[in-house]
Amino acid sequence: MSDRDGVGGRGETGAEGEVAELCRDLIRIDTSNFGDGSGPGERAAAEWVAEKLAEVGLEPQVFESAKGRASTVVRIEGEDRSRPGLLIHGHTDVVPANAADWSYDPFSGEVADGCVWGRGAVDMKDMDAMVLAVLRDRIRTGRKPPRDVVLAFLADEEAGGTFGARFLVDKHPDLFEGCTEAIGEVGGFSFTVNDDLRLYLIETAQKGMDWMKLVVDGTAGHGSMINKDNAITELSEAVARLGRHQFPIRLTKTVRAFLDEVSDALGIELDPDDLEGAIEKLGPIARIIGATIRNTAQPTMLGAGYKVNVIPGQATAHVDGRFLPGFEDEFQAELDAVLGPRVRRERVHGDRALETDFDGALVEAMAAALKAEDPAARAVPYCLSGGTDAKSFADLGIRCFGFAPLKLPADLDFAGMFHGVDERVPVDGLKFGVRVLDRFLDAC
Repeated sequence: MSDRDGVGGRGETGAEGEVAELCRDLIRIDTSNFGDGSGPGERAAAEWVAEKLAEVGLEPQVFESAKGRASTVVRIEGEDRSRPGLLIHGHTDVVPANAADWSYDPFSGEVADGCVWGRGAVDMKDMDAMVLAVLRDRIRTGRKPPRDVVLAFLADEEAGGTFGARFLVDKHPDLFEGCTEAIGEVGGFSFTVNDDLRLYLIETAQKGMDWMKLVVDGTAGHGSMINKDNAITELSEAVARLGRHQFPIRLTKTVRAFLDEVSDALGIELDPDDLEGAIEKLGPIARIIGATIRNTAQPTMLGAGYKVNVIPGQATAHVDGRFLPGFEDEFQAELDAVLGPRVRRERVHGDRALETDFDGALVEAMAAALKAEDPAARAVPYCLSGGTDAKSFADLGIRCFGFAPLKLPADLDFAGMFHGVDERVPVDGLKFGVRVLDRFLDAC
């Protein structure tokens, strides 16, 4: 099929007519973030976003925190400027992708099988495109939002946000003056229970982040000799213990509320002694939810040595640690107990856990907008196993939610799309998302 087939239906105009094309164009801008400053940066994407906003008469600003590391921000005046503002944020950077592993080039924005394919299609250039499409259409047609809306398209989220959200919050907090609530990734996507019921997961919590470097110092020596103080051996044993360690189950209020909703929707009674068994029944979202009932620490990198016949004096490893809201101290103590006294921990990047209640006018607006476009919708709270730029904005006292609405096919492995191969988003899902966001803006 032509790569344009299915992008915009015949006669479609406005946000629905352009959202898929916007998503494709943004995917084609390589913004791979390797986390070490070696990538192309986000400057090209930031300027592209600014151009799209300027086309409809807005005056966006591009902020560069370091060479090539750029974010775009614009404030749209609302009907009632005395009301607190709403922040809508998304990031334009993506994790790297190896084209040889993909069905279609990850930076081609190919359209096939009713989906836009490419790195960032769900994380999160889809939401960027939906926001752009909705606000461009509203400005063109003279429909102001009820209150001020600040749009932020950010750099560096995939490496912790140092050059994006954190830079703006620290250096330019005035950009977000008056904003008390925010929406961003990862939430608003559907989980199909049956033809008459779809749960839409609204993110009200996210785990904290502790990316760490583990270091063991040993005695250097010749590889042919016996060495009882081998740093590689000591570190390998500690990393293996940590990789196999299962942290205890800890139910936060958000996770408990989600499991209660799932229990009701599926008509099952949750066994407190087998919560993992119940979660396994959730299919494509089981991996996301399964990681929110306990703290986690996953080894991701190892490093030691420079020559086969030399025992190095030091060995290192990197670990992606995530802790639940309210359980950071317990997490840190358990790490030390598992790793043992020989392992030194150095923090690479860390940030807080977040949790807010599933209530208020903004939540009601989300639920109503979803229900209006999908009568089978039921909005439910959930905890994200990862982290987002919301962590930075929370420092400004902004109440943050994950709401990037998508109606998904029941068999689509949505969780597997994040940082995975063959990332793709249904074109119909994008069109659904712009309709929901447009209704949401009217109601919020």
